[in-house]
Amino acid sequence: MSFLGRGWSFPPRFDAKRSVLMVEDLADIQESLRILLATRCGERVMQPSYGTYLHRLVFAELNEQTLTEAKDMLQKAVMFFEPRVELEQIDAHISEQDWACLQLQLIYRVRSTNTRHNLVYPLYLDQASNPVRAV
Repeated sequence: MSFLGRGWSFPPRFDAKRSVLMVEDLADIQESLRILLATRCGERVMQPSYGTYLHRLVFAELNEQTLTEAKDMLQKAVMFFEPRVELEQIDAHISEQDWACLQLQLIYRVRSTNTRHNLVYPLYLDQASNPVRAV
């Protein structure tokens, strides 16, 4: 058993014996962070404050205020719902490949092992009113 945690893989997968595939250690933390960022507040009936309001930024103008709001949401969500890590830095910048993609980079330290890791989470903005043309 891992001291960093063990949980179901996400999305749930099964092996040939019909057992649930599990993830542990850093993979469990990474999946937990991705789930946290992708979950809208209110989606979980028994824990309505779990998640973020990042979806509210989808049609927001990409400016300094939007970047600050995104960083603030991430900081609060990780602080309250992922006690295994401590955020050291959050960077938010526009993707070089796609002007409508906000790249959110979380640099964090796993508390129990004192190791640093990062997670890049893409948030696609304003695709409806400014569609990206296929090449």
